[in-house]
Amino acid sequence: MSIQEASYTIGEYAMITNQINSPVSITAIDFGQDMEAIPKRMEWGGRTYQFIDRGIRVVARRGERVSSTVTMSDGEQSFCLRHHSGVWTLLSVC
Repeated sequence: MSIQEASYTIGEYAMITNQINSPVSITAIDFGQDMEAIPKRMEWGGRTYQFIDRGIRVVARRGERVSSTVTMSDGEQSFCLRHHSGVWTLLSVC
């Protein structure tokens, strides 16, 4: 697993984002509108993260291929996750 760090400044706020791009285990899900899967708990790096808030969700369609990206928060960090073909991938943590 390779972690790359990137810094961003948005207005007065500075953010450090760690690019992860690693498969993770989603151990609990909820369902939103149209039965969309929403992660509730994730295991990554030997730790368990319980999500308490959902941010932006983007669904991308290319032909018959569909993938979604969602941001989740455990109250301390934000996690960007991609769901494609039944596999969840942690894209970044900030």
